Amino acid sequence: MRFGLTIYAALWLPCALWGQGIPRADVIFVNGNVHTVNSVDETVSAFAVKDGRFLAVGSNEEVLLRRTKSTDVIDLKGKTVIPGLIDSHVHSTGAAVYEYDHVVPPMHAISDVLAYIRKRAELLEDDQWIFMSQVFITRLKEQRFPTRQEMDAVSPNNPVMFRTGPDTAVNSRALQLSGINDSFVPPDDAKYRLERDADGKLTGVIRSGNSLLKYESNTKSPSVKERVDRLKELIADYNSVGITSVSDRNTSDSALEIWRSLYEQKELNVRAFLYYQMNANASRDTIKARIEKAAADPLHQYNSKLWLRGVKVFLDGGMLTGSAYMRKPWGVSEIYSINDPEYRGMRYIEQERLYQFSKMMLENGFQMTAHSVGDGAVHALLDAYRMIDENDFKVAEHRPCITHCNFMSLEAIEGMAELGVVADLQPAWLYMDGKTLLRQFGQTRTAYFQPYKTIFEKGVVVGGGSDHMQRIGSRRSVNPYNPFLGMWITLKRQPRYMTDSLHPEQALTRKQALRLYTLNNAYLSFEEKEKGSIEAGKLADFVVLDRDILRVELDKVKDTQVLQTYLDGELVYDRSKESTNAK
Repeated sequence: MRFGLTIYAALWLPCALWGQGIPRADVIFVNGNVHTVNSVDETVSAFAVKDGRFLAVGSNEEVLLRRTKSTDVIDLKGKTVIPGLIDSHVHSTGAAVYEYDHVVPPMHAISDVLAYIRKRAELLEDDQWIFMSQVFITRLKEQRFPTRQEMDAVSPNNPVMFRTGPDTAVNSRALQLSGINDSFVPPDDAKYRLERDADGKLTGVIRSGNSLLKYESNTKSPSVKERVDRLKELIADYNSVGITSVSDRNTSDSALEIWRSLYEQKELNVRAFLYYQMNANASRDTIKARIEKAAADPLHQYNSKLWLRGVKVFLDGGMLTGSAYMRKPWGVSEIYSINDPEYRGMRYIEQERLYQFSKMMLENGFQMTAHSVGDGAVHALLDAYRMIDENDFKVAEHRPCITHCNFMSLEAIEGMAELGVVADLQPAWLYMDGKTLLRQFGQTRTAYFQPYKTIFEKGVVVGGGSDHMQRIGSRRSVNPYNPFLGMWITLKRQPRYMTDSLHPEQALTRKQALRLYTLNNAYLSFEEKEKGSIEAGKLADFVVLDRDILRVELDKVKDTQVLQTYLDGELVYDRSKESTNAK
């Protein structure tokens, strides 16, 4: 391993020390400001790397004891180094090809949405579908769905499907082609909901009912090779913002093979922990067969680069679309097109099935998690874990997880701490959607919205993620995956378009914010002994920064630039080799 940087000849050790049995380093980094994120949050000046792992960590003098004639010594010149950053929640294989057919412009207002629909209608033949994905209404200036009538005006002859998470708004032509009219009556056991206006007419908003729509894609689909190449491109962008590990939280069979392909080609420059896609409402035989298939896959055995170890299901809808399952009614809402004052959101798995499914997953060696956005869903999943803990086996060693858990309660947090349940949250949602959520729920009901400080204080291990689903680009993606933006959000809790913080009493310290994206996320994937901090014996994943995020002015944290990213001690990103930086 040759780095070709400054060698400190003045610190060369006498040859007599070489034979004392001390393992020698491949490369040594000195004169740094190294935040280790170890158990005491120690900051040191140097570390050594050998065979892809940290060999020694400490002072320049201590670490240089590991030097030989062939050891490279790199002078960090005071630069800050942190452990490789981990994103606890991505959907990389889909995000990488989101713009494969055509570029989708950012949309900040209903006018942007309608302009896009009009342009697509001009390019397509009549009755060809116009599809939009994840343009969240909480992020539009008007804070609402585009209406059926607005979409009809710009696309009378093309069906429009405006999908945000589990919920969709459609125009009249989409309803007509799907055989849905005002007299349509869902069955009593339907898991979907069609919203209606005061006169009983369909508004075009359909919650969790995309299967009702006779949608036909007319966009180009990438080949398997193109999907692999796009994923490689995305991973390079992850590296450019310091990300060295991710958790893919809904891995389909096809996505698994894309990940496997990069791994087998030895071109996987990020560590991936995979949560296998499951349907908790399938038949028991179907569930059993699918989980046995995953358990038999060689990737189910520990692998530091690619590990199929988790399972994910969807318990409720989303807060960005008005379908998260809440303990109290949402309330009549113009934002979310809610007319029923008793509406509490959408729940997809009944309690007994949730308990039995969760038990089966944990018994088969998989970490269980469920998309649980609302506090009603959080309590339901926690109750299922508690039932297993009380009646079957202790769950703590299995580290069952709750994904999203945006709306919580003190009781839920204390229950998670008691049972050893871990949490996966996305700070960017506070920034992107906080203003709308505050308008909808008010100060009281947002008191435990992403309550990071309480979670830390009660001893629940929580990790930070992005839920990255669309576009390559850490800030242009629909859910931004820039981890320094994520850290800043947990520190300031100031939603965009607001001058005040949202419940600033729940802000983290800077050391906690760093831990959220490093050691805590390593714990979420059972790897806290392998990565997440700069300590001897751990995998040598680390990042060199242009500033000290623990000391710079608070608002400068979010603008942090990565100078270099290392994986297994090997350089996978170098900012100095980029002609421009559009991140």
